[in-house]
Amino acid sequence: MPPYGKVAGPLGDEGLTERGRLQAARLRDRLAATGEIAADVLIASPLARARQTAEIIAPALALPIIFDDDVQEMRVGEFDGLPWEEVKDRVPDFRQTPFQPFGPGGENWGQFALRVGTALHRITTEHAGKTIVVVCHGGVVDGSLLYFFGLPTLAPLPTAGLYTRNTSLTLWERQDGTNSANGTNSDAPPRWHLKLYNDDLHTRDIEAPERIRWTRLAKPLPRAQEEPAAPLPTEAPDEA
Repeated sequence: MPPYGKVAGPLGDEGLTERGRLQAARLRDRLAATGEIAADVLIASPLARARQTAEIIAPALALPIIFDDDVQEMRVGEFDGLPWEEVKDRVPDFRQTPFQPFGPGGENWGQFALRVGTALHRITTEHAGKTIVVVCHGGVVDGSLLYFFGLPTLAPLPTAGLYTRNTSLTLWERQDGTNSANGTNSDAPPRWHLKLYNDDLHTRDIEAPERIRWTRLAKPLPRAQEEPAAPLPTEAPDEA
């Protein structure tokens, strides 16, 4: 939370800045040019900054937006809309007091992480087999790491800090029944692979003299060409 402005809950979230709109437009242009995400479902937090981002990128995906309250940022309770300077000394350090709410009537860290994990489980179950885009917030991306890596949600905030950049892409891929280099085992539980995190390459040309020419970028090589040796059990099977 920056040391200025308002606490950005449903009341305090004033939406995207001019730069934020430009970043979202760059993401839209990237997705439209590359077609790298062939989405089937577009879900967004209803908070203004996420809603506006979803509205900007939706034409590139040619999908209607489904708003979902459960992928909102942490609920800040009665601090919503108050000046940050006024409340900053009362906001807990979740590494020290994970069960203290952000503000009166708000969520604590455990409640937030559990909400995000529950939402992601519901969304991925309801839309199983589909490619899902969720326009959300940095805290929700942090929560996705806990959920998909199978980490406890009621533990204190992890000591490893993350900084998810605005409009960056985080890409999770589900692989069913894969447990070793020997192939597929239908009895094995599904595994989630983190394929992208904090990919904001589309914002790098905002102040550059030339735009990124997305259609000229080569596609990644198939894994069979990248890794001729047999993969270890910790590695994904060949995608070729």
